Amino acid sequence: MLKKLCVLATALAMSANVLASTGERKDLQVFNDISKTVNRYAYFSIFDDVDAAVKDGVVTLTGKVTMPYKRDEIAKRVAKIDGVSEVRNRIGVLPVSQFDDQLRYRIARSIYGSGHFSNYSLVNPPIHVIVDHGRVTLTGVVNSEVDRMLARSLATQFGAFSVTNNLKTDAEVREALEKS
Repeated sequence: MLKKLCVLATALAMSANVLASTGERKDLQVFNDISKTVNRYAYFSIFDDVDAAVKDGVVTLTGKVTMPYKRDEIAKRVAKIDGVSEVRNRIGVLPVSQFDDQLRYRIARSIYGSGHFSNYSLVNPPIHVIVDHGRVTLTGVVNSEVDRMLARSLATQFGAFSVTNNLKTDAEVREALEKS
């Protein structure tokens, strides 16, 4: 009798763990689908940056894009993803500025034109250059700490008021995923 109770208790505990992890896995799957949707959006460029947080199907979008229509269209696309119950669109729109545009292009050409980053020039390049009133923020994922430092060094050459380096290494991203 005691053996049957132990087996039953173990089975209940295991099913509770499966149910709990199903919710987490579902949010993780929704997050992965959001990532694919944003990266496949035809007008999403290296000058835009969108982050998403998912909790029980409620998606909070943050970041910055270069045009208002991008903010709205990304939110509409995310709302159509299976498992999304609500979208909180907190994506900001970067101001229109010739100085910012020139800075964006110069920094992007410097980074992606560098021989060191030639393997980064893909369909969806991983380094994003966000310029807001002359202040540069680098976002995305690089292979190593050396790549992160080199990208920052290349970005500082063009008279930006400040350069914030929010690039993450592959190892940091893997570690963050394992924690969640």
